Formats: sequence, C-alpha cells, structure tokens
Amino acid sequence: MFMKKKEVILIIHNVRSAYNVGSIFRTAETAGINEIYLTGYTPAPVDKFGRGRKDIAKVSLGAEKIIPWKKFSKIREVLIKFKKENYFIVAIEQSKNSFDYKKVKPRQKTVFIVGNEIKGLDQKILNKCEVIAEIPMKGKKESLNVAVSVGIALFRILKI
Repeated sequence: MFMKKKEVILIIHNVRSAYNVGSIFRTAETAGINEIYLTGYTPAPVDKFGRGRKDIAKVSLGAEKIIPWKKFSKIREVLIKFKKENYFIVAIEQSKNSFDYKKVKPRQKTVFIVGNEIKGLDQKILNKCEVIAEIPMKGKKESLNVAVSVGIALFRILKI
C-alpha cells in the first residue's frame, strides 16, 4: 500500500541571527522538512531588494535555494492557517508545560516552531501548540543554541 509522504513544516519565529537561520535551513533540508515559514523579524534568505543574503547562504550551503520558504511579519496568520488545515503543532521550547522531546509522536501533518535565541517563544504562541517539546539539560547551562536544538529535536522526533 502506498503511504503518503508526511507533511512537515518548520516555523522560525523572531530568530535574530542570520547564521542561525542559515544553519536551520541546512538542517531542515537534510531532515526532509517540506517548507519553512519565517515570521516576525527572522531574516529571510533574500533581502527586501530581492538580493540573496550572503550571511545566510554561507551557512546554509545552498539549502535556502532547495527548501521552499515564505516570510510573514506576524505569526498569528500562519498559526491560524495551520490550525484550519489540522496540523499537529509542536513548539520546541523550555516551559513549565513541556515534556520530553523523545516522547513526541509526529502526525501525518506536523508543524514545528522555534523562537528567539534569548526569549524563546511567547506564551501566546505556546498556548496555540498541541505539544511543547523540551530537550532536557544535564549540565550547568540551561539551554542550547536554537539551531542546535532544531537539529536534535527534528532528527529524534522524526526518527531520521
């Protein structure tokens, strides 16, 4: 029997660093993500004049030309779209309501959301998610770089 390919989307919200964005593009492409949505002030691979951004391209190594992406100033409209389309929405974030990322079971249509390097995702966004997946920290540091977190979470949750 033919299995339909999973639809897996990644939303990058308010990530400041173009290098983190480039790294996330590269990781997302290798993990088989279908599309990336850049929201808030997350930089896009192309500037407002249509020129490619060298800082993103340097790290993504061309992944920004392979994986489809869209830019939205507000995340709200993107979340509404995916809710209407019955996507399973997963935040990768530290929160009092989170649980171990290793226990997340993706669905046929899944959206992953990551946020700002320092502040993470706002509670309003977390409230719209079905699951808040957290990577446990064993050392003295309380968090990982957002691009590293994306790689760990996607590869484990999607069982790549």
